[in-house]
Amino acid sequence: MLSSEICYRAVQSKDTRFDGVFYVGVQTTGIYCRPVCPARTPAQKNCTFFKHAAEAEQAGYRACFRCRPELAPGESSVDASSRLAQRAMSFIQEGFLNSHSVHDLADKLKVTSRHLRRTLNQEVGATPQQLAQSKRLALAKQLLHETSLSLTDVAFASGFSSVRRFNDQFQKTLGCTPSSLRRTSSPNEDDAITLRLDYRPPLAWEFLLDYLRDRVMQGVEEIDGYVYRRTVRWNQHVGWLSVEKYKHRNSLKMKLPTVLLEGAMPILSRVRQMFDLDAHPEPIHSHLSKDPTLQRLVQQQPGLRIPGAFEKFPLLIRIVLGQRISVKAASTLCRRLIETFGEAVETPFASLNTTFPSPETLGACSLEDLTNLGILKSQAATIHTLSQQVASGELQLDDFMDLSELSSKLLKLRGIGPWTVEYIKMRGFGEPDAFPGSDLGLCKALQCTPTEANERSESWRPWRSYAAIYLWSHGG
Repeated sequence: MLSSEICYRAVQSKDTRFDGVFYVGVQTTGIYCRPVCPARTPAQKNCTFFKHAAEAEQAGYRACFRCRPELAPGESSVDASSRLAQRAMSFIQEGFLNSHSVHDLADKLKVTSRHLRRTLNQEVGATPQQLAQSKRLALAKQLLHETSLSLTDVAFASGFSSVRRFNDQFQKTLGCTPSSLRRTSSPNEDDAITLRLDYRPPLAWEFLLDYLRDRVMQGVEEIDGYVYRRTVRWNQHVGWLSVEKYKHRNSLKMKLPTVLLEGAMPILSRVRQMFDLDAHPEPIHSHLSKDPTLQRLVQQQPGLRIPGAFEKFPLLIRIVLGQRISVKAASTLCRRLIETFGEAVETPFASLNTTFPSPETLGACSLEDLTNLGILKSQAATIHTLSQQVASGELQLDDFMDLSELSSKLLKLRGIGPWTVEYIKMRGFGEPDAFPGSDLGLCKALQCTPTEANERSESWRPWRSYAAIYLWSHGG
């Protein structure tokens, strides 16, 4: 827990390292801000500090219109002192409570609703519903600032059940009408909206896309220069998204067609995780730099993030395809799989024309169908089993899984070993402390055996995933 003195010094210096780590409520104005707010710094005696925006809102403070707290980077998974709180907040971030009850959420997490409320109150000073309400209002505020969507579209895209409830909650919490926040009158370009995603600098954007460039699933993804694009299916709707970096701002720019509006909240959450935008670079760099080898790598290229994935099932299949063969060969097999079993879609981009095959589709095909694509029989069997288990719900790959339980289930499957498990935890779930110690590239970079690599990595906890990325980035 940061002290008031540390928080106030961060506010005075507009220190980006603390952006989203806490918020400052100004008693004289009734407004709460990010530590990087460009407004004049208030006197310390008038400041109250909160760990979460929802906590500030429950204390009666209203969001600042200048620094826009709804854009602040969030917490990474390692920041949560309670695993239950972290998993609950992942559900809420993706909009689970927009269509389910707190009781449903507690059932998902295998706890009582009373225990869930108590845990979140202790961790973040707010109940599950208060956190969900804060999230809905934050997205609505962003859509009003950055798009020309109708108020009705904003209300439903943000997760409100009715326009009336949207208006009432907006007036109650922010003290103004939704229409008064409208910042743009220009129409949405090409029936698409553009949204901003802030991060704590530095961010090695070029490395992130270069890493993904070698592993794109052709037809589903593309990287054009340093712009990432992919096809997206959300419920019954199919569309696309694109992400690129703003030149003079610590933000990414995401474009999303309006046909995918109902998925805006979970899609934003997935993009943040895919590019690891909630990481805290400073403590990661500081800890890893205690190792002489990593110190040099961090100095050469600060701001490396974990290259994540928008969807976990395609990544897991891609990982299995890549076992014991080169990245290029695995990409070829993946392209054949997509061309054969994927669903054709139309997008404004010629090379984005397919969605990745569903677990149901791959689970229903025969082993011969897979081996005819050049996939080894053993890998085809693993893909078939994984697909069937995911399709049936026996194996769940959502953000809310307990990773120790997931690891145990995966390791029971033939063709899945520790390397695959650690790699999917790292890239699929954003786990900051995964480490595929048997990886040949890591062993080569460290000039040691897998056993020695795992032993050495113990001193890098809880940031071993970042250590692996640094080693891979320099020829590992």
